[in-house]
Amino acid sequence: MARSDAKARILERVEREKVKFLRLQFTDILGQVKNVEVPNGRVADALDGQVLFDGSSIEGFVRIEESDMFLRPDLATFQVFPWTYNGSERVARIICDIAAPDGSPFAGCPRSALKRAVAYAADRGYALNAGPEAEFFLFQRKNGEPTTDTHDAGGYFDLTPIDLGEDVRREIVLALEQMGLQVEAAHHEVAPGQHEVDFRSDDAVTTADNISTFRFVVKNVAVRNNLHATFMPKPIFGINGSGLHTHQTLLAKGRNAFYDAKGEWRLSPVALGYIGGILQHAKGFCAVTNPLVNSYKRLVPGYEAPTAIAWSQRNQSPLVRVAEAHGDDVRVELRMPDPSCNPYLALAVMLRSGLDGVERKLHPGPPVNKNIYKMSHRERRHLRIDELPGNLSEALDEFERDDLMRDTLGDHIFDHFLEAKRAEWDSYIRHVSRWEIERYLDTY
Repeated sequence: MARSDAKARILERVEREKVKFLRLQFTDILGQVKNVEVPNGRVADALDGQVLFDGSSIEGFVRIEESDMFLRPDLATFQVFPWTYNGSERVARIICDIAAPDGSPFAGCPRSALKRAVAYAADRGYALNAGPEAEFFLFQRKNGEPTTDTHDAGGYFDLTPIDLGEDVRREIVLALEQMGLQVEAAHHEVAPGQHEVDFRSDDAVTTADNISTFRFVVKNVAVRNNLHATFMPKPIFGINGSGLHTHQTLLAKGRNAFYDAKGEWRLSPVALGYIGGILQHAKGFCAVTNPLVNSYKRLVPGYEAPTAIAWSQRNQSPLVRVAEAHGDDVRVELRMPDPSCNPYLALAVMLRSGLDGVERKLHPGPPVNKNIYKMSHRERRHLRIDELPGNLSEALDEFERDDLMRDTLGDHIFDHFLEAKRAEWDSYIRHVSRWEIERYLDTY
């Protein structure tokens, strides 16, 4: 569709559905959704990319002396929110890229960083399709404040009356579908109060947009039901944390490039190289896919989250799982990411890591189909199974050492992300926790 036709259709829908405000949405380097809102009288100007905002007001974007930034909307992402504000006001959103005053893509725009990775793949004849499985918790609110008290006592795939969040989860799915997302499944997860929504695979940029939209919708629906939704990876000690398992397939000329009926494990050299690249760079991109101090409380043995850098076909303890499948169903599932990550940066580093393995013809070795959690240290060493970083500081060290990360994200995002996350770690290690007080105060 021509841009002029797309613009005309949006303006017609704004008038027909009595939309009062349009939110121009973008994502900062740390993955937080930001927006500039304009009234319906300025929608036409906004669709032409004429809305300016102060980039220096967004942490990690630009210096004050180079603050003016333009929001360039992707017209295909226009959607009207399925709820009203103040009883009757309709609000719409459109996802934007960030441009410098001269019209060039802004070096600090995460969506543009992913587009660069997608273009890099396209130059080599590939396109990435990705399908996320997004987990989150629903907690009760008391006196308007979030708690960590769960709203149910459900478990994996439980139904009502045990799973009291079923109605809220259904409302979330309906809202997501009204926002244009294609939901494949939704169910209760292992831990009380924990839920999962799975999306149909789509191109990388659309998938990142969908994850961003998903997080916004989940939080809004939760608040409207007097609940608090969180994508914090490990909000409660002693139970499973939340992951963002990401299924990935490389397409070549529109066909799945991972399947080869005559290949090792029915996988093509492209698939083996992609897995090899993911395993090779997992330590380097861990800080991007698992960006919080809290992320590493999830990545511990015993709670279904991977810690071992290996791949498998039959069990879920390794980092990468490739279920035995045929033809277009073959896909690589990366199990380490969590839902707090910036989806644009996460997909960019995953794609470039996999492509690096394809280009270098890396081989991942044989699949490890034995439960790694039950292996001895000696068995792991014999199989050369390495471990993910144990905390955010170690992950940042690996990130800084991996040249592919800087090349993928660009100097601006790489440096600002590293600076922000070093500051987060520094704040954390200076804090005295309740655990330390209880453990040491009376003893020493």
